[in-house]
Amino acid sequence: MSLRFVSLSLFLCLGAGLAHAAGDAEAGAQVFKKCGVCHTASEPVNRVGPSLMGVIGRPVATFAGYSYSSAMKAFGEDGKVWSEDELSEYLLSPKAMVPGTKMTFPGLKKPQDIENVIAYLKTTATK
Repeated sequence: MSLRFVSLSLFLCLGAGLAHAAGDAEAGAQVFKKCGVCHTASEPVNRVGPSLMGVIGRPVATFAGYSYSSAMKAFGEDGKVWSEDELSEYLLSPKAMVPGTKMTFPGLKKPQDIENVIAYLKTTATK
């Protein structure tokens, strides 16, 4: 039993550590083109959606000048911040995570695409 427990613990630890370890920012920039119809990540300018420049680490629903849906405002009410984990879940299915969001994009289905987009977004924090 202890060997099984150690194996399971090792698997869970390695899996958690690798969840965001990978990610290719260049590939993420290509995937982000799907998002670029409504968002920018290279300028602090809102489009149909808010700018995603520096989104990682930013409190939810706080980019200046953007009119967030009441659902997104409620989602961020408790001071929630866009972490890599939050973004991973959101990018998989925005409407499932925040029912009532204005975002119509169905989500990214490939985990590698999500990791790559997050890697790309991490590069936009200081532009």
